[in-house]
Amino acid sequence: MNLLTAAAAFILALVLVLVGVTRVGAWLIERRNPPIGTFTTVNETRMHHLHLRHEGEADLPPVVFIHGASGNLLDQMMPVRGALEGRAELLFLDRPGHGWSKRGPGNNETPFGQAATIAALMDQLAIDDAIVVAHSFGAAVATSLALDHPHKVRGLVLLAPASHPWPGADTSWYYDLTARPVVGRLFAETLALPGALASIRSASQCVFSPNALSETYLDEAGISLLLRPATFRANAIDVAGLYAHTLLAAPRYGEIEAPTVVISGDRDTVVYEEIHAGGLIRDIPRAEGVWVRNLGHKPDWIAPELTVAAIEKLAGRDVDLQALSLTVQDRIAGDAFNVGTCAEPGTPQAAPAT
Repeated sequence: MNLLTAAAAFILALVLVLVGVTRVGAWLIERRNPPIGTFTTVNETRMHHLHLRHEGEADLPPVVFIHGASGNLLDQMMPVRGALEGRAELLFLDRPGHGWSKRGPGNNETPFGQAATIAALMDQLAIDDAIVVAHSFGAAVATSLALDHPHKVRGLVLLAPASHPWPGADTSWYYDLTARPVVGRLFAETLALPGALASIRSASQCVFSPNALSETYLDEAGISLLLRPATFRANAIDVAGLYAHTLLAAPRYGEIEAPTVVISGDRDTVVYEEIHAGGLIRDIPRAEGVWVRNLGHKPDWIAPELTVAAIEKLAGRDVDLQALSLTVQDRIAGDAFNVGTCAEPGTPQAAPAT
């Protein structure tokens, strides 16, 4: 009995230590990555966003950015803000449960709920309709917005999207574990932060592979905000539920009337680009596909000029996206970073920085 008592006491002490380490780590992460925008409560959800209004006549229509899994508004903002600020009204937002946004009720089940909250935020900010730019998991939210709130979407730019059912329906083990009600909370409060801190750089390298990870990416995009327990768990619930969402959403993509540009590489190590990007190009009636050889899962960071050009084209400009994609392709043709060390394409959002 003494041995059992001692073992139980040791385990309890270890759990308390890990909880303490996680709480201190989360506090330090928040100190290094404070909110940069404002807060608005819509749909009972406290949303953090950066709304850059435009004075005078705008060069482009409003643009709304929806980040992917494991990210926050900085991930979408950093590559393109300089090229777009002053030309259009811009809205960068933390999806519910990510960055500095609270999860809120109604955002935990499928991307349709998050789309409804974003539509309510757009209403609150008097953004009637916009070109919506979304990366990876964000594409599931953006297409949900176009399906359920078509009046809010003037056009879609979908970057390395996750959108369709994939073989096996698998995701990484830690997503499934963290999404569980009891053991998931315990894991997020104890082991997730110290474990992920040790691997976040290598995981991010794989997300960018075969292209080079920007030396400033982790800091500029505030990726460590993911490691706080509530955010880690919200992210896991999103990803673990994505397959079920695609079963509902994919048969409806033919209903999307908004003109759409889908930008994808052929060396994505996170999603099956031929299933997701290829499926959207096939299923959305007014979709144009832009394929770039030797591009990985981060076209937003590796080829931000393509994102800007796609926005311009949807705004009515005469833009040759195919010619521009060839220029990008030539620039990255020799990239071979982390090739052979990263997992083959497969599970959507399998890496912690997407």
